[in-house]
Amino acid sequence: MSGLVKDNIFRSSGSIVAAAGGLSWQPVVTASTVTVSAGKGYFINTTSNACTITLPSSATAGDQIILTDYARTWGTNAITIDSNGLLFQSETDAYIVDYDTSGQAVNLVYSGATVGWTPASDIVSAFDHTAPPTQKGLFAYGQPSSGYSSLSNLINSSGVVASDVTGVGTPRAYLAGASYGGDKAIFGFGTTGSNVGMTNLVTNLGVVGTDVSAVGTATNERAAASYGNDKAIFAFGNSGSATAVSNLVSNLGVVASDTAGVGTARTNSSACGFGGDKAIFAFGSGAASSNLSNIVNNLGVVQSDGTGVGTATTYRAAAGYGGDKGVFAYGVISGKTAHKNLVSNLGVIAADVTGVGTARGGPAACSYGGDKAIFGYGDNAGRQNMTNLVTNVGVIGTDVSGVGTARTGLAAAGYSTTA
Repeated sequence: MSGLVKDNIFRSSGSIVAAAGGLSWQPVVTASTVTVSAGKGYFINTTSNACTITLPSSATAGDQIILTDYARTWGTNAITIDSNGLLFQSETDAYIVDYDTSGQAVNLVYSGATVGWTPASDIVSAFDHTAPPTQKGLFAYGQPSSGYSSLSNLINSSGVVASDVTGVGTPRAYLAGASYGGDKAIFGFGTTGSNVGMTNLVTNLGVVGTDVSAVGTATNERAAASYGNDKAIFAFGNSGSATAVSNLVSNLGVVASDTAGVGTARTNSSACGFGGDKAIFAFGSGAASSNLSNIVNNLGVVQSDGTGVGTATTYRAAAGYGGDKGVFAYGVISGKTAHKNLVSNLGVIAADVTGVGTARGGPAACSYGGDKAIFGYGDNAGRQNMTNLVTNVGVIGTDVSGVGTARTGLAAAGYSTTA
């Protein structure tokens, strides 16, 4: 079909109603083309590609076809309807009819030769849901007073940090970690003295897995965050020089190859989730310390630089709190600092707030307890192992006595939806 584009033009209110005799629902369609028949319903899955749907070449008044968005992906990959010689709402098939709203369902009824196929309704099915919150977390890897570590320390749903767990995977520092899959975590990249790119998956019981072969450029001083409810992204860092390259992580923990960088290349940035399904990377250093930020949408696309807010800082940490907000804290300006910058549920970074707790650089942070966060470890006149809890309204608490091996350049991530 070619000609004028009519994008979601034939809309009406109401619900999808099957004909009295019922419809015969067909297997899920994943192909890029399909020819449909009257009296049938079709689940159209456009996760991997758009789909052109060819209607029957002949029809009788009252014939009905229902098309529904199986995976809520029509907003990404639309369906196009070819009316195959018949009219569609009085228009010939020289017109293009697209439906590109996620969650949509279209009820087509043939009204006769004068008007042809008529959408009796094209509603969007509500899908109001919230992923269960992260309850536990862990700190892992890092650089003690000498050498590199692969130790981990579990964090329970009350924010209590456990003693050292024997390390698994290559000891390294200046890596990144994030939650994925709703209840698991991943640690990746870093340095052993040389940049590496391997990853380590963490089960929903907090067990760190062995090394997974590197995908993407070996990089240290990266940041990572969750997005899209169940996926993650690594971005920015030092691959020999500052970079803005990113690597997406599927909801199965599979790391994708490099995606070309967006935004100012920098190292030692930090990242957290916000808004329930988006992420933000901010701060770090390029030619100099930075306060720029880059939002990641719920499809994992990194946006261009946002205007800098707060004092340019490097070697910070960040975590989500309150279910849909975030906080950046600690780091290095000209010396170590404990100041924080809150992030709203729209991804807006607030001005500096006076710090609480020991000023330090190179800590790690993650969410816990459903709506709270924890910052821990780092360096100030020596390696540290104290932690600072963050309430569900973003208030950072005073130092909590250290547990585990003091170190800096470690990472943290949430796991488990069970308290």
